[in-house]
Amino acid sequence: MEAEKPDISEFDSVDPAPPSDEKNISNLRRTLVNEEEKMFQRMRALFALRGIGGEDSVEALADAFSSDSALLKHEIAYVMGQMQDSHAVPYLIERLEDVDEDLMVRHEAAEALGAIGDRTALTTLEKFVKDPEPVISESCEVALDLLEWVASNKLEYSD
Repeated sequence: MEAEKPDISEFDSVDPAPPSDEKNISNLRRTLVNEEEKMFQRMRALFALRGIGGEDSVEALADAFSSDSALLKHEIAYVMGQMQDSHAVPYLIERLEDVDEDLMVRHEAAEALGAIGDRTALTTLEKFVKDPEPVISESCEVALDLLEWVASNKLEYSD
């Protein structure tokens, strides 16, 4: 019997959990921010919100940046980068600027800012490219290049 291959999301990633079938953003938010909920269910809510998209989903995801779980916050930042919604930029900047935040979360926030391609993140990324922590400085260096690439491709599409 052949092993089943994991589902590839519409974002071309293999996710650690399938998206929840729930479509109500408030219910998904409740699951996502609930520290008592199993991580698998929280991840399912996260991927459902990514699939729904839009500002309300970004807000729901951002609410979970208050979580105790660095793993969850890292995944939130990653998903925000996949969504490429500029509404996520201030939340990602806040995570990157928080020097008390887990390095994994800060690293992913930087890369997500690059993936979104919104130039309002430029100053923050330039500031942290000089961060003494190599994981952060290198992530910002990659993010700056990615931001320029994404921004230039967005301009080509609008021409």
